[in-house]
Amino acid sequence: MDPILMQKRLQAPISTGNPAVSWQPGKTADGSPEQEKSFQSVLEEQILKESRVAFSRHALERVAQRNVDVSAERLERLNEGIRLAEEKGLKDPLILMDSTAFVVSVKNNRVITVVQDESLKGNVFTNIDGTVMI
Repeated sequence: MDPILMQKRLQAPISTGNPAVSWQPGKTADGSPEQEKSFQSVLEEQILKESRVAFSRHALERVAQRNVDVSAERLERLNEGIRLAEEKGLKDPLILMDSTAFVVSVKNNRVITVVQDESLKGNVFTNIDGTVMI
């Protein structure tokens, strides 16, 4: 996904009805100056809103560095992969989705790291107890 498009989607205000105060860049709803947020913090907030799964700091850094698609659809698929792993009794599975690999802690419901595309070649995953392909 285009990083500029992702940034716009993460920062675009969503309102229903007629808001009392129109949104202005750099201002909060009450008109006071808004603290500038980093892409990392916006990404963390968005992932927490859309998913039951949490991402470790390391995984969030990898998502940002590698422009990994973390759309609602993909997060739902990841949640399904975690559910399947839990049903099979896996604790630390490797979840393969399209061209992305997620190492997950089922106990904590947390993504530990993310690897995508070319980085997968020649990569050895350790400390996993199974693989789920979704």
